[in-house]
Amino acid sequence: MDYRLLNEFRRTFDGREYRHRSSTQGDRIALQLFEDLFALGRSQKLVAAIDARRRVANRQNTRQGVKARRGDATFGEIIPGEPTKLDDGFHVACGSVATIEIGSEVKILAKAMIKQIDRVIGDLKKQVTHFRKGRGNPICVGIAGINFAPYTIGLEGERSFRTDGRTHRHPFQEAPEAERRLIADAAPDFDEFLVVRYKATNDPKATPPFPFEWVDYGRTQMDYGAILTRVSIEYDKRF
Repeated sequence: MDYRLLNEFRRTFDGREYRHRSSTQGDRIALQLFEDLFALGRSQKLVAAIDARRRVANRQNTRQGVKARRGDATFGEIIPGEPTKLDDGFHVACGSVATIEIGSEVKILAKAMIKQIDRVIGDLKKQVTHFRKGRGNPICVGIAGINFAPYTIGLEGERSFRTDGRTHRHPFQEAPEAERRLIADAAPDFDEFLVVRYKATNDPKATPPFPFEWVDYGRTQMDYGAILTRVSIEYDKRF
C-alpha cells in the first residue's frame, strides 16, 4: 500500500527546509494515521463510523470538558449535534469530540538527539497519560522519526548550524543510541510505537537541495502496515 502517513513524513523534509520548532508538522503527519486506517479497511466498524461521521478527527486535539495536554492527532466520537467538516482529499471528517478512541503523537529527532532525548521521552510518556484522561481506553500510537544522515544543518531564525562530528555530533553518530532509548523508555507506554528511520541533511546547497532518503523503506512500510492491522483489530475489541 501507498501509506499517506509515510508520504507526509517525507514531504516534511524532501525539497524543503526543516525547522524543528514548527508546531504543525507533527499534526499533519499524525492525522494521516486515520486516513490509512480507513483505506486499509480492516475494521468495518471504524470504516462505517467514519462514513456516517459518527467518528471524526479533532484538529484541536481536545475533548469537550476534559482538561488535558493536546496531542498531535486524536480521533473519537462526535459531540451530538456538532457540525463536521470534510477537507478535500480526506475521507475522515473533522469535528469536536466527546471521547478519544485513538490518539497519536509524533516526535522528530533531526539533530542534537542525545541532548534532548530525556525531554522527548518525557513528553511522549506524558502525552499517553493525557490521552487517557477523562475516562476511556484509547489506543495510543507513538511515531518517532530518527535522522541517520551523515551531517545536518540546523536552522534557527536567520542562523544556520552544521554538525561537525565533534562539538556538534552528526546525526548518524547519535541515532542508534536515541533509538535504543526511545524503544526502552517510551515505547512501552504506547499500544503501538513506530520508529521512522530517515536521512535528511537539511542542506540547501546539496544537489538536489534539501535531499531526503529512507533508511530501509521496505522495513518501515512493513512495520507501519503491521501497526495499522493491529490497531484495526484492537479498535473492534475496544469500541
